[in-house]
Amino acid sequence: MEKTIYVGMSADLIHPGHMNILKEASKYGKLTVGLLTDKAIASYKRLPALTYEQRKEVIEGIKYVNSVVPQDTLDYTDNLYRYKPNYVLHGDDWKQGVQKSTRQKVIDALSEWGGELIEVPYTKGISSTQLHNSLKEIGTTPEIRQKKLKRLIENKPIVRILEAHNGLTGIIAENVSYKNNEFDGIWMSSLTDSTAKGKPDIELIDRYGTLNDVLEVTTKPIILDGDTGGKPEHFAFTVKTLERLGVSAVIIEDKVGLKKNSLFGTDVKQTQDSIEGFSKKIKIGKSSLVGDDFMIIARIESLILKAGLEDALKRAKAYIDAGVDGVMIHSKEDDPTEIFDFCDAYSKFNKKVPLITVPSSYNSVTEDILIEKGANVVIYANHLLRSAYPAMVKTAESILKNKRSKEASDNYCMGIKEILNLIPGTK
Repeated sequence: MEKTIYVGMSADLIHPGHMNILKEASKYGKLTVGLLTDKAIASYKRLPALTYEQRKEVIEGIKYVNSVVPQDTLDYTDNLYRYKPNYVLHGDDWKQGVQKSTRQKVIDALSEWGGELIEVPYTKGISSTQLHNSLKEIGTTPEIRQKKLKRLIENKPIVRILEAHNGLTGIIAENVSYKNNEFDGIWMSSLTDSTAKGKPDIELIDRYGTLNDVLEVTTKPIILDGDTGGKPEHFAFTVKTLERLGVSAVIIEDKVGLKKNSLFGTDVKQTQDSIEGFSKKIKIGKSSLVGDDFMIIARIESLILKAGLEDALKRAKAYIDAGVDGVMIHSKEDDPTEIFDFCDAYSKFNKKVPLITVPSSYNSVTEDILIEKGANVVIYANHLLRSAYPAMVKTAESILKNKRSKEASDNYCMGIKEILNLIPGTK
């Protein structure tokens, strides 16, 4: 009987290192590739550029491969027990680091039926991370960018979004990482955009200049703060424009009248829109879409306006029935109890859409807790702007105090070359 060999792969960006592994593996017998699903890859690093089906089609076209099967976790064990291969082949780069324990589990499983682990030398000079970064420098297309938000929501425990209010903050949201954690997308806030321009947050400014600045220097999905969405007829044109630009979603809030930031008290009787009117706006927006990837998300203001939990839940059900693609629940209380109460009640809905949270006030709540409560997206809505202002004030005060810029440069400023190196095309 022909021997069987198993190779686990992500195969997002196929390079010579992958081909060397597959070619070598095929020498030992019938080759099965355990292709990691999008969810498996997203559990430990960024979402792959290609979907599982696209990656499967590529791998199936390689002559060394006999079959491709899904691998649902980074751990090989379930598939090894299912297929009981004679051999597992892997590069020798997993003897240390995050995959060390995975390697040991493979060895232990294979020992139960006399299987063998074969390790081949890692192909030097090739890095999937470097290739990914090179692709980011090239950029993306509106269609690819737009589709990614829904894929992220489907495949990650929680999607992490960071505010940006200009091109430079967009670059920060795009590139900052910590121990394989990074931001999944960008929030274009009307508050931070208007404040950065020195104007009040009353739907006064043109948002498209800032949006284009961020689009030009990033590749991650963008969620735009659409305020109230304006008149229903105008909202239809807004949706068409955002969809064409490649924005992934717009969030609109269910209150009317002159825009006033929710941190400053509002009169419920004056600002609460009717459920029917807001539902109509959602339906008009949905009917104006060309494709299926752009998301319209309803921001529910009931807790902000002190209208209570039951009002918030009633609105959520109505907006879902109207066809909304997501629900954002908002609160300005430091105590997250009312948010958690909403989440608990929402979890019992028969019909649900992704749940978006914005823990600006209840900021002691961790992402793990939000996941437990059923949140799908967390937006860090204004932190880059809020951190930039104090730093700039300290710099200005230092120059005035010392009548020179040395202390400011030493204490508060990065080097000019360092900041220029952040900008694509500068080098």
